[in-house]
Amino acid sequence: MTITITPSARERMHHFLAHTPNAAGVRFGVKRTGCSGFAYVVDLASDLAEGDQSLDVDGVRLIVDAKSLPLVDGTVIDFQRQGLNAAFVFHNPNATGECGCGESFTVG
Repeated sequence: MTITITPSARERMHHFLAHTPNAAGVRFGVKRTGCSGFAYVVDLASDLAEGDQSLDVDGVRLIVDAKSLPLVDGTVIDFQRQGLNAAFVFHNPNATGECGCGESFTVG
């Protein structure tokens, strides 16, 4: 299992974790939604659930649920600012397509 976090994404995650010291880590995964099938989920995790995988990625504890593991393996998580917008951006080698708005993706 490999997930990479860019320095800007790591800084943003550390910012959120510093303001929520009781968080178990950052939950990263996918949920079924959107016009292409899956959307990414990045949120603070309050605890570990059964089947969760905990990964230390450059000093950030990432928590990934078992169903998301094969869909996010190899993903690079970035954080980008463009004008007034700021968001996490995902480069996922498992994605075979994305919807036009970039909010959801498909896998082969």
